[in-house]
Amino acid sequence: MTPGTDTTPPTSQEPAPGLRVQLSRQLFGTMPEIANDITAQPGEGEHVFDFSRRLRLGETPEEAISLMAFALQPRPAVWWGHECLKATPELLTAQDVDMLSICAAWVAEPTEANRYVALNAGLHAAVRGPGAWLALAAGWASGSMAPEGLPPALVPMFAIGRALNAGILTALARVPQDKRRRMLDHYVGMAEVLAKTA
Repeated sequence: MTPGTDTTPPTSQEPAPGLRVQLSRQLFGTMPEIANDITAQPGEGEHVFDFSRRLRLGETPEEAISLMAFALQPRPAVWWGHECLKATPELLTAQDVDMLSICAAWVAEPTEANRYVALNAGLHAAVRGPGAWLALAAGWASGSMAPEGLPPALVPMFAIGRALNAGILTALARVPQDKRRRMLDHYVGMAEVLAKTA
């Protein structure tokens, strides 16, 4: 990270292995569907982390969560979602807790069998809450998005990000209003740490 001045923040320079790409415009270029979830536009040469920090200071700070949901590689992305939900255990339903266990199993051992367990759990969830969205994110991490036994349907690259974004924002919406901004910053901070250490 290069030092900033009194008027400019430091910029990110070191590569983060947990990101799909390092530059935000490149991310938007590979997944143009991101523009449906993030209205702000990245700057030329702007690192994902720098764009995320700018989003957090903007009119819609939740877009920083959206950015990280699309930017992270699948395995750290699902683990990030897992940790975001676990940050407020008192707000989780029994179904959310079950889904977290399924997702943790896929992160620990990302086999096709575990992926299908997550996919089927998300597809057949009684309620499409944060845990169900996280299970779908794990299920859409690779391979086919069709249920097991049906003809394969290639998962679009953006699908995991969209599911993860829905799950984390749904979880954030459960947080009391006076604590929501602090929790949002915590979520995005965790995403950066995972991206750097993955």
